[in-house]
Amino acid sequence: MAVLGVGKGTWGHIARLISEEEWDAILLVGNDWGKENFSPSKEVDWIIVNNRAGFNILKDTIKEKLPAVDEICISLVSGSGKEHMALLAALREAGKEFKMVILTGEGTKYY
Repeated sequence: MAVLGVGKGTWGHIARLISEEEWDAILLVGNDWGKENFSPSKEVDWIIVNNRAGFNILKDTIKEKLPAVDEICISLVSGSGKEHMALLAALREAGKEFKMVILTGEGTKYY
């Protein structure tokens, strides 16, 4: 899972993370504009949010669409603090364990 913010500057990182790793499924949290303008190299699913909505609306929208899997990796490189907090709160409320993932000069790192 990754948050895809409206600032295109971080989209390259998400695009590389998608293309360079093998994922069972890819789920992006973003808005309609991001979905229309981001071109991932692999098939992705979306959780469409209105980043102007209140925090609880964001959190609940994400929570109801969380995947029913045991292992979730998240990237918070893109997006806003409000979107990041909504994702983290949704994961916590749903009792989901997760790892954070990021690309570095030494490759992909998981925390």
